[in-house]
Amino acid sequence: MNYFLIIIITFLVVEFLINLITRYFNISNISYKLPSQFSGIYDKNEYRKTIDYIVDKTKFANVSESIFLFFEIIFILIGGFNYIDIFLRGYFNSSLLVGVLFLWALILISSFLSLPFSYFNTFHIEEKYSLNNSSKKTFLKDFLKSNILSIILGGIIFLIVIYLFNRYENSAWLLAWIAVIIFSIILQYIGPKIIMPIFNKFEEINDQELKDKILKYCEKENFNIEGIYKMDGSRRTKKMNAFFTGFGKNKRIVFYDTMLEKLTHDEIIAILAHEMGHFRLKHIVKSIVISIITTGIMFYILSFFIMNKQLFSAFKMENLSIYGSIIFFGILYSPINYILSIISNYFSRKKEYEADNFSLKTTSKGSHLISALKKLSKNNLSNLKPHFLNVFLNYSHPPILKRIKNIKESLNR
Repeated sequence: MNYFLIIIITFLVVEFLINLITRYFNISNISYKLPSQFSGIYDKNEYRKTIDYIVDKTKFANVSESIFLFFEIIFILIGGFNYIDIFLRGYFNSSLLVGVLFLWALILISSFLSLPFSYFNTFHIEEKYSLNNSSKKTFLKDFLKSNILSIILGGIIFLIVIYLFNRYENSAWLLAWIAVIIFSIILQYIGPKIIMPIFNKFEEINDQELKDKILKYCEKENFNIEGIYKMDGSRRTKKMNAFFTGFGKNKRIVFYDTMLEKLTHDEIIAILAHEMGHFRLKHIVKSIVISIITTGIMFYILSFFIMNKQLFSAFKMENLSIYGSIIFFGILYSPINYILSIISNYFSRKKEYEADNFSLKTTSKGSHLISALKKLSKNNLSNLKPHFLNVFLNYSHPPILKRIKNIKESLNR
């Protein structure tokens, strides 16, 4: 058997088993006994609802991932990629056009395969636990919009990369790397004003008192922002969130309308300070730099797999191509990417502690940060006691109880 195929199939199965085992431990770690720190936040029925939600989500993940794994392996073994490639080559002669269409076909296949699972998750599980506000019309529009965006944006950058690897040889990986960096920077600028409004409505917050408090805090921290916005997150979900988006003069603060409704002004300022901490402590810049470096390494390694006959043989391909090389290498690269994600999550959790500490130092609202985190956890039906293996592999944020412990220790120093 082709050794590339062995590596790919082995990783797909091993990753699935790791996730399965992790979810098993996670469920086994669950207790219906409410942690003392959340006494007065939940009643027994509310906490039981959270536990039931976690169990249902876990069962759903086990079923959906099993089905996806089955289809993915079968698709590879029967030469599904080759069927698509042969079909497109029968109608088009341009390798660039065939490459983009090949990518689009894979995007649509993956998207339509995931559609029933997404629908079930939204209108059965999220609906069952009173988290869903999305209508079927909104759900369908989101599905179409996200696919159109993926096709357009993915097609543009994929076309550029294919062209560069077709046109140049030794320097292609470097030029492709630079192209992706430029494309990513452009997206950072146009995202807040062009892409994000496609899905949600953004408007300046109308609570003048809160707005004045936010502006006063930003002025104190010498932090320039383009605007303070409310997003209609409640159109889809009852969950709460807040985030900064853009960079440079294009930075803006965005709050879900659900958060503005359920948190006090002091709690919102404490959360805002946490998010600002990521900027002030250069977390965003560091993440971008690391992403740029790892992308460059990926493109350099890719350059050694262009037109690799063994790699194409693993996917039952009859014809070699640049676009096939890129896609198949991406699949082969998955184990490395998985390891990098674990490392990235580790450092991300450390950054969350640092951002919490920044909020404490600049607002003196430690108790309000704790109460905000508790409300967020309750409202979003978060797992208060996830298994450490699940945290290690999958969590970009520390568990809520550890964050509260860190905040209390920082206040007592």
